[in-house]
Amino acid sequence: MQLSPSPYEERLTAPRSWWLVCFLVGIAMALILLPFGTLPLLAGLVGGTAVSAVVASSYGSIRIRVVGGSLIAGEAKIPVTALGEAEILDQDEARAWRTYKADTRAFMLLRAYIPTALRVEVTDPEDPTPYVYLSTREPERLAQALKAARTTA
Repeated sequence: MQLSPSPYEERLTAPRSWWLVCFLVGIAMALILLPFGTLPLLAGLVGGTAVSAVVASSYGSIRIRVVGGSLIAGEAKIPVTALGEAEILDQDEARAWRTYKADTRAFMLLRAYIPTALRVEVTDPEDPTPYVYLSTREPERLAQALKAARTTA
C-alpha cells in the first residue's frame, strides 16, 4: 500500500547564521576551559559546538503538514473541518499578530526568524481557541493546501 504524497509539508529550519553562532558558542566554551590545558580546550570547543548545534537543530525541526484531512503543526493535529478562512500575513501583519493583536487563547507556532505567517480561524464551537497562527515561508501555498483539504473533506 502506497501513501499519497502530502499536499503541503514545510520544515521551519533555523537560519544559516545560527550555525555560525553554534560554532561561536564552542569557541567561547574553549576559551573558558583554556586555563585547564589543551585537551579541555578541545573538549570545550567540540562539546559547546555540538550541544548548541543540537539545540538549534531541534528548535528548527518543527514541521507544518496538511495530510489526511488534518493540519499538523508541531504537536497539534487539527481536522481541516474545524478550520475556517485563512488569512495570509505579510511581514508587518505577522509581527502585529505575534505581539499586540495576539490573543492569549490562540495556538501559535511561531518562529521570529520567519517573517511571514498564516492565521487560520478555528470554527469548532467546542474549541476555545480563536485562531491558529503559523509562521511559514510559503503562506499562499499553505492556504491553498488547507482550502483543497477542506473541499475534499
